[in-house]
Amino acid sequence: MSQPDGLVELANMLARRLARLSADSIWARRASGVRGGLLKAVDEVEAGGEDAAAARLCLEQVMRRGFEILEHGAREL
Repeated sequence: MSQPDGLVELANMLARRLARLSADSIWARRASGVRGGLLKAVDEVEAGGEDAAAARLCLEQVMRRGFEILEHGAREL
């Protein structure tokens, strides 16, 4: 598996885990926007094209934020 495919797979896993945060948590509300950004960025990376490097960078940035939110949400448990 190539690195971009692994990145997309990790992003999809992160999106699934963010969706599982407790609805009562403030972090779940924040996670909602990040999930949307993740899915959009994944689509852009998979589409490739001229801006593939920019799309990959965007995906990495959104993933960093997603992991931060997931960590905060897990601490609330």
